[in-house]
Amino acid sequence: MSDTIISTGLDGNVLIVETRDGPVTYDSKFLVAALLIFIARGSGTIEQEESSKMIELLKDHFAIQGAEALEILTRAISDLDENPKLGPALAELGRTLPEAQKEDIAVMALKVIAADGRRDVAEMEQFNAAVESLGMTPETVHDAFDRYFSETMADDD
Repeated sequence: MSDTIISTGLDGNVLIVETRDGPVTYDSKFLVAALLIFIARGSGTIEQEESSKMIELLKDHFAIQGAEALEILTRAISDLDENPKLGPALAELGRTLPEAQKEDIAVMALKVIAADGRRDVAEMEQFNAAVESLGMTPETVHDAFDRYFSETMADDD
């Protein structure tokens, strides 16, 4: 991807980014991967447990193979590193998602935050920034926390 964004636009559920090298498209899989990476990087590095959790979550959520999930994560890391201005354009796409999908993303993000067994304030700050950039309602965030605790408490039994 070129590091110069000329314009962005939405075509249904796809973000089209026009660059010097031509158009690049991003779908909801990429959006979710990028948000999870954004949150995981909150502590400064992405821990192995967080990487594994992101692959697992993408695989399960989108019903894809692990190799495809890894490929999406790798592309997201690369594209975000090459062009920091991509984040706000992705947030534009994220704001168009229904609240139910935003809740799913928030639950996945909470699972990534917890993956390494540490509570990191910086990751929660990244979570809050992501929630805000997607325009999630307070009710959606509350429901995501309820679901997260319900699912993780059930897993502990």
